[in-house]
Amino acid sequence: MSFGAVALPGIPEVRAGDDLAALLLAAGIELAATDVLCVAHKVVSKAEGRVRSLVDVVPGPRALELAATGDRDPRHVQAVLDEADEVVRATAGVLICRTRHGFVCANAGVDRSNTEPDCVVLLPENPDGSARALRAALGCAVVITDSFGRAWRMGQAEVAIGVAGLEVLDDWRGRHDGGGRELAATHIAVADQAASAADLARRKDSAEPAVRLRGLERFVLDHDGPGAAALVRARGLDLFR
Repeated sequence: MSFGAVALPGIPEVRAGDDLAALLLAAGIELAATDVLCVAHKVVSKAEGRVRSLVDVVPGPRALELAATGDRDPRHVQAVLDEADEVVRATAGVLICRTRHGFVCANAGVDRSNTEPDCVVLLPENPDGSARALRAALGCAVVITDSFGRAWRMGQAEVAIGVAGLEVLDDWRGRHDGGGRELAATHIAVADQAASAADLARRKDSAEPAVRLRGLERFVLDHDGPGAAALVRARGLDLFR
């Protein structure tokens, strides 16, 4: 089967308590068991009530200090600190944080875009759990995505933060390349590449938070699989901090 990516049209604004699976199914695009549905985390977070009003945020001394270095809203900075397990870098108003999920990303995933004024959207509490619930309701593999910057590379790319029903890593270590040489390090990040491919099928302003991928059936599982947690590099293997 050839590879294809189609954005689901007509998804309305998602609010806390909405049945996201029902909204996705109402888009009217067929979802087969071998399909992969990539869903932007914002709609998952909104449905799960992971939106925080900055009106209710009281910034502490650390937030005030960091906000002053980059002319940022200290309430937003406090929301970031509340979601961060560790601040990895803080400079010129940029906060690179490790979240409680183990993701290293800007602002601990706390984002002000595509939400109400004076509100921020947080990452889902358990992105893999969210993906598993959607897979159970939709009957296809699910990848929950977010945009991450990349060290030493300009621009952002979509990555998988929650996965169900898809092999997240294709391990070629110990296998051989076309010339017969044994591979020692090749570990293909399938779920991240699926997330990035899906992002190219829509525009950031198109209000299309879900994209169906076809042609990845060789990576689709008949069970939930290890989830995006398997993509997180253990601290002991982190060579850059």
